[in-house]
Amino acid sequence: MASYYNGHTILWLDGAFVKASEAKTDLYGQSLHYGYAVFEGIRSYRNVKGLTKIFKAREHFERLRNSARALNLPYPWSTEELIENTYAVLTKNNQQNAYIRPLVYAPANMSFAKNTESHIAIETWEMEPFLGDKLLRVMVSGFQRPNPKGFKIEAKASGHYVNSILASQEAKAAGYDEALLTDMNGYVAEGPGANVFFEKDGVLYTPAAGNILPGITRATVIEICHQSGIPVKEQFFTVEALKEADTAFFCGTAAEVIGWESLDGQPFKKRWIGSLSHRIQQAYQDRVIEKQPEERFAELEKV
Repeated sequence: MASYYNGHTILWLDGAFVKASEAKTDLYGQSLHYGYAVFEGIRSYRNVKGLTKIFKAREHFERLRNSARALNLPYPWSTEELIENTYAVLTKNNQQNAYIRPLVYAPANMSFAKNTESHIAIETWEMEPFLGDKLLRVMVSGFQRPNPKGFKIEAKASGHYVNSILASQEAKAAGYDEALLTDMNGYVAEGPGANVFFEKDGVLYTPAAGNILPGITRATVIEICHQSGIPVKEQFFTVEALKEADTAFFCGTAAEVIGWESLDGQPFKKRWIGSLSHRIQQAYQDRVIEKQPEERFAELEKV
């Protein structure tokens, strides 16, 4: 089991810096019993100048606020306050390349009435890409993403991830690396913790918003495509259409951009290295450390 903290690790809890090993939560908390909480997954990187930079910090903390409001969780903190204290946690833990987990959770409350207060914790730890760095063998899951009429699907709510855990465990038990979930209509939706893209004849496709969590990394990939002149289409498509793709990949803050080897054992048509999707993966890696395109070209010329 991974170790996320030790006796020296510091986190930010309700406005104070405390040792992770000494932090406490209420066993009667509504979040623990019902999954009624919201969170973010954020990454910081050591950039090309050697400085610590949280990637898209404002976008992540604004989504945290929006998720909390969507679930009626009180949210008194400002984005500026949370960014400032996140950098402080990173400094206190002597971390640059880190994963950051802000969590807004509810107090003790066994009823379904609205709370008048929330708690917040900001934790950091070192973490490699969530799905590794090798091409993935993906399986279409027997589980579907939740009906968006039953949840605030755009909110990054803790309880939603029971669905993710079940799908991912199912795939791994069947010998695959990760799962792909469809929506209630049978269209491709997303992975347990990442959005989906595929490449076909020089065009990039991704599921339309509505039945997915529209990820910040997903938005970054679309930005990269627009700036690079790569056409992107957001639409609904079937598993069968995805299996006819040239390449495919997952993207998310934790996973970053990671290609697929196969879907249900069927390999994709193009080699990953040199593909359009591979170029997007490289562009994303450059962007998070603030490397300019000309710097990568200079590296390639040395090879």
